[in-house]
Amino acid sequence: MLALVTAACSSSSQSGTAAPGAPEVNVKVRDFHIKVPRHIAAGDVVFRVRNAGPDTHELILVRSDGKQLPLRADDLTIDEDALKPRTVSLLDDDLPGGVRDWKLHLAPGRYVLICNMSGHYLGGMHAQVVVR
Repeated sequence: MLALVTAACSSSSQSGTAAPGAPEVNVKVRDFHIKVPRHIAAGDVVFRVRNAGPDTHELILVRSDGKQLPLRADDLTIDEDALKPRTVSLLDDDLPGGVRDWKLHLAPGRYVLICNMSGHYLGGMHAQVVVR
């Protein structure tokens, strides 16, 4: 079962469906780069997201279908409406210098973690994750 979690912008810690004591996965974001482990165990997990860049980021976790993600008409951002059926979770307003816990329940499969701020995805701010 996949969970959809929407973050509140004033929150420093995000509630979701992960059980207490779920394994923690360190995720570091900075402009045009996401550092996340390539392989993650299935089940409850907490992404500990650290924004080490000077800008706000928006993270979206999407189940991968192996195809390129669709762009909006602006050719700068991903078409989130087209991805809704595959969107697992969203973390809005990840502020510079902030650390947030993003609680998830992940099924086995391939995922793409992206920042959808204008130009960030095209600048390389995305990462593949395999959940086993």
